[in-house]
Amino acid sequence: MLLALMNLFSLCWKPFGRDADRYDSIGVIGSNFAGREGREGLLWFRDVGKYASGDFSMAVVQANQVLEDQSQIESGPLGTFVGIYDGHGGPDASRYVCDHLFRHFQASSAESRGLVTAQTIERAFRQTEDGYTALVSSSWNARPQIASAGTCCLVGVIFQQTLFVANAGDSRVVLGKKVGNTGGMAAIQLSTEHNANLEAVRQELKESHPHDPQIVVLKHGVWRVKGIIQVSRSIGDVYLKHPQFNREPLNPKFRLPQPMHMPILSANPSILSHPLQPNDSFLIFASDGLWEHLSNEKAVDIVNSNPHACEETYQGRPPRSSKKTRNAVFGSA
Repeated sequence: MLLALMNLFSLCWKPFGRDADRYDSIGVIGSNFAGREGREGLLWFRDVGKYASGDFSMAVVQANQVLEDQSQIESGPLGTFVGIYDGHGGPDASRYVCDHLFRHFQASSAESRGLVTAQTIERAFRQTEDGYTALVSSSWNARPQIASAGTCCLVGVIFQQTLFVANAGDSRVVLGKKVGNTGGMAAIQLSTEHNANLEAVRQELKESHPHDPQIVVLKHGVWRVKGIIQVSRSIGDVYLKHPQFNREPLNPKFRLPQPMHMPILSANPSILSHPLQPNDSFLIFASDGLWEHLSNEKAVDIVNSNPHACEETYQGRPPRSSKKTRNAVFGSA
């Protein structure tokens, strides 16, 4: 599970020199932490770092031998960029995205005269997808298995008092918004998820693949695209997008029995823009590992009720090498 929490304690988003922190991690971004770093067992963390409008902290719980997830925070003239990359099928896709998506975002925004728009973000996703596909092609004979690696991508960009959210996969961002002067906090989901367990996603897949009655299959109580994967959008997973990668020497369990006439998965993100308001208190970015255990409302309530919990709970430092987080339960951050 990957997690990021951002306190929106100021709407004056002042850019400064680029400062990046990249970990395969649970990231918690806020302003109430003491700056400790350390490690305890499978838990690493860094309590405090700076971003364009305040502080953040990050942590990682290693659950598997192979570390598939990545996250990053970048600040600079384009505001603040947060990326949560929930990998599957190996670490290659999430690592590639962490190394390239922000760079493409920078270049795309520069071409738009330094402006951040839905189009510049979408272009960065597309260029990253194209780059990973080219990597698979050039590595096909030596490392065909990377064709089956993919990653969900959840990106948040704060630029000139506007939050842009781009999502491909089943990660989620939820806004904690103050309710008047009542002291209450509303939970508002800002992202669109792409998981075959959602009826709307199944319907979208059926409409885009009208001649494939097996586009979604119920297996062991879980809906999966082609009976293989739950998400309908991702970066990577090129074995379900290009027929030349769905053949030997790819592992037989990933090979489709029927010819592929069109891409089954998409890398196009759902994108929205949200003008930040004074009552917008914080944002929770997290992969599906969090939302499997907590409702939007419960997660917002935990954050609102326990502003110092990460300082008390996280007892370790995230090394700068890649880490893996899977199925960690968000307890009290």
